[in-house]
Amino acid sequence: QVQLVESGGGLVQAGGSLRLSCAASGRTPSSYAMSWFRQAPGKEREFVAGISRNTGDTSYADSVKGRFTISRDNDKSTTYLQMNSLKPEDTAVYYCAARSNGATMPSPHRSGYPYWGQGTQVTVSS
Repeated sequence: QVQLVESGGGLVQAGGSLRLSCAASGRTPSSYAMSWFRQAPGKEREFVAGISRNTGDTSYADSVKGRFTISRDNDKSTTYLQMNSLKPEDTAVYYCAARSNGATMPSPHRSGYPYWGQGTQVTVSS
């Protein structure tokens, strides 16, 4: 079991930046591949970015490539999402998620994640 708590959301103008954090606790947080998802009002939850368990390999949704960067600090059991050049369409609740124990790589599919945080709101004004 692992518990996840997101922070760092807020209101920002278009073109601005935010850094989200996801603090993990419980059973060996560094053993999990981690991802960020987001859900806008009236839309399904979608994959944003993921990072592997050990190698630092990353993957991104096309909509955020070149603007967002996912990273992790296993010593601090924390995963980050640096968001630059934010757009109004990035407005959503952002969730971090941990993959099933044993999976080394992130997945773009929600079904691969049994552990979720409570979410943090990001609002980008135009």
